Amino acid sequence: MMNTEDTTNQQDGHTPPDADAPPAVREATASVAGNVDGSDAGLAGPETVASPDALNAAAGEPAVTSTADGADAAQIDGVFEVEGMELRPVLEAILFSTDAPISAGKLAQTVGLDSTKPIKAAIAELNAIYGERHAAYRVEERAGGYQLLTLPQYAQYIQRLTKARDEGRLTPAALETLAIIAYRQPILRVDVESIRGVACGEVIRTLMEYNLVKIVGRAEEIGRPMLYGTTRHFLEVFGLSTLKDLPSADQLKEPKTAGNAGKP
Repeated sequence: MMNTEDTTNQQDGHTPPDADAPPAVREATASVAGNVDGSDAGLAGPETVASPDALNAAAGEPAVTSTADGADAAQIDGVFEVEGMELRPVLEAILFSTDAPISAGKLAQTVGLDSTKPIKAAIAELNAIYGERHAAYRVEERAGGYQLLTLPQYAQYIQRLTKARDEGRLTPAALETLAIIAYRQPILRVDVESIRGVACGEVIRTLMEYNLVKIVGRAEEIGRPMLYGTTRHFLEVFGLSTLKDLPSADQLKEPKTAGNAGKP
C-alpha cells in the first residue's frame, strides 16, 4: 500500500532518496532536490548540482582525477595509483631501468601526471620501505634528478666485479684543474693557469673529453675568451645534487704527503 508521503513526492515530480544509500549521498540528493524546488519557486541564482567527485567521496568511492595524457589517476587509502597500478612500483621499475638521474618532472610526464607532488611522496615512501627491510640501495637525488643507487658500504664488493671508470683515475694535475674550475666557475683558462702556475690547455681538453668540463660562455673582454664550467656529468660522478653541495674550504683536508705523513 502506498503511503501519503510517497504519493505527495510522486505528485511533486521528485523521487525520494534511496533509504539504503549512505547518509552523505542522501544529503547530496536532497540538496539537489531543494535547489530545484527553489528554482521552481522563482528564486534567483544558478542551479547547484553535486559534482561526481563529491558523490563518489560520499559513497566511499576513490576520488578520480585526469592525468596529463587523459588517463585516470586515483588515491585509494593514501596510495596513489595510475592507470590501475600503484605508483610506487611503477617509479621503481623506471628508476631501475635507467643509469642516469631522472627529474621529478620527467617522471611525472612519463607516468602521465601533471604534478610532481605524488612523485616525491612515492619516492620518500620507497626509501622508507628500503630502510625497513635493510635494502642495499636507495633512491638518491643527484644532478637535479632521482637515481637508484647502492649504498656506499657495498662499494668495495662492486669494485671487485667491475673495473673503475676512466674518470676515477684522473691525474693529480687534472684533479687540481677540475677543482679550480668547479669552485671558480665560470672561469677563464688564463685564470686557471694563473692559479696553478702552469699551462692548462691540454688538461682542460682532457677534462672536456671526459665530459666533466664544458664551455659555458665567453667573457665580455677583448678577444671574447671562452669561459669554462662543470657539466651535469660532473655532478653525477661526484655524487652531488647541485654545485651548492660542494664542500666548503674549511671542510677540505690537505692530502698527506711524505713531508707531513707523520703529522696528526
